[in-house]
Amino acid sequence: MDPLTALDLSHNCLQDVPNNVFSHERTLEELYLDANQIRDLPRALFHCEGLRRLYLSDNELQSIPSAVSSLIKLEELNISKNNILQIPDTIKSCKCLTIVDASINPLGPRLPDGFTQLINLQELYLNDAFLEFLPANFGRLPDGFTQLINLQELYLNDAFLEFLPANFGRLSRLQIVELRENHLKALPKSMSRLVDLRRLDIGQNDFLEFPEVITSLHKLSELWCDCNRIISIPNTIGALTDLTYLDASYNKIEEIAAQICHCLQLTDLTFTSNNLIQLPESIGSLVNLKILRVDENEIKTLSSAIG
Repeated sequence: MDPLTALDLSHNCLQDVPNNVFSHERTLEELYLDANQIRDLPRALFHCEGLRRLYLSDNELQSIPSAVSSLIKLEELNISKNNILQIPDTIKSCKCLTIVDASINPLGPRLPDGFTQLINLQELYLNDAFLEFLPANFGRLPDGFTQLINLQELYLNDAFLEFLPANFGRLSRLQIVELRENHLKALPKSMSRLVDLRRLDIGQNDFLEFPEVITSLHKLSELWCDCNRIISIPNTIGALTDLTYLDASYNKIEEIAAQICHCLQLTDLTFTSNNLIQLPESIGSLVNLKILRVDENEIKTLSSAIG
């Protein structure tokens, strides 16, 4: 019989991790325990030191034991949809981690600084994680810490964030950043260093102005800034020549700069529910535009240049 390397026990109404799992501790590489009723993780689980993928989503866990440090080969960890209050600082020993999903947990008020030492991390999901701020060392290289140089996707939706670190731009390989449903009022100027960023979501925050730093993200193709209190779209919007999708609905926008005509790749443009009286005629130059939503505004007529 071939050695068992993967075991899927998800959706089994388990209250504990079955003991027979540990009989494969030397060969097990993937363990899926999603959607059960597990409250505690036994010490024996962390003797499975060959684990590369550990999925514990949608259980009743309240903590992750410090023994997680034994899983030095772990590449993917999903602990979303639990009741976890704290992640141990010892997670810093899991240096092979490339994906961590800790969404929908009452984490807070902050993540352990150990997260900043996960040098191979590429995707980090912290949606609905009740964070007030990120670790002081997140995304920078202070003494004794290593920046997250490989992080490509960061999901911090509904995390109660009020600000981002000033050195956020040091995460220069980011391609996707989602910050929806927070309390952000500004973006750090260092974000201009995110030269590979392709998707940015800052919807449902507290922005009063369109963040100027966004217009320096020249590879940006998808932008959500809906459900804020933005008053205008600045003329620097024209710098986003790769932009294909823009949702600025449910703001207080009164004016859109004519320079939006330089965003020639735009295919989908939404300004639903704003305070627009007119649209710039230059929108008619957007030859690739397929969808234009301007309902719930005060526009009486459209220029013949638009259609």
